Amino acid sequence: MIDFSTDKFQGPLGLLLQLIESEEMDITEIALATIADQYVAYVEQADNIDPEEIADFLVIAARLLYIKSKALLPYLSIEAEEEDLGDLEKQLRMYKQFIEASLKVSALIARDKMMFAPAYVKGGRRGLQTEPTFNPPSKLKKGDIEALWRQILLRVTKREKKLPEVVLEAKVSIDDRIVHIRSLLAEQLSLSFQRFLEKAQTKVEVIVNILAVLELAKQRELVFEQEELFSEIRVLKI
Repeated sequence: MIDFSTDKFQGPLGLLLQLIESEEMDITEIALATIADQYVAYVEQADNIDPEEIADFLVIAARLLYIKSKALLPYLSIEAEEEDLGDLEKQLRMYKQFIEASLKVSALIARDKMMFAPAYVKGGRRGLQTEPTFNPPSKLKKGDIEALWRQILLRVTKREKKLPEVVLEAKVSIDDRIVHIRSLLAEQLSLSFQRFLEKAQTKVEVIVNILAVLELAKQRELVFEQEELFSEIRVLKI
């Protein structure tokens, strides 16, 4: 069991990065699939998550469960979700770069590498102000600062991306899917596991369907049948 320190991460990406680094793994889809259960377990047990951030934690948890299910079932793939998984890896790498950069800046500050200009006080005596002052180079002109600022704004504008529209998904429960699967098996004694999963519209629905089937198998209401390796998996009613 891994112990987590809440002062070492902030938000869902911080927790995700700490889990991967604790396993000494690189940021890859395999790594994300490996730590999926640990992430979900922490979110379920944690009582110190900011209520305003809980939705973000749950979104990341759903992505991780989908990645894990895709790793277990390679043929399971929804094209609309592939780009979303790649974005998660990119976001995590960017977050790691940001953390590393902030640590370097903190180290510079700790070594007193930040320089501030001395100021003059009344009476002509030289002293230091309680607040830092900006002392630009003598040759720096107003136009130079304006030109530099415009370059920065231009770079930021090019990197800007429009945020995707958020679509609220209908709530899907495991109990509802269990009832649905039972009704299907009542009409036909077996069904294709792959075709059943392909009918799902979202990654959340895929995950819930898998959990529902596994729960029925645990209750000995159905079994899985596969004639040969990599062939179609069928679900049979007992």
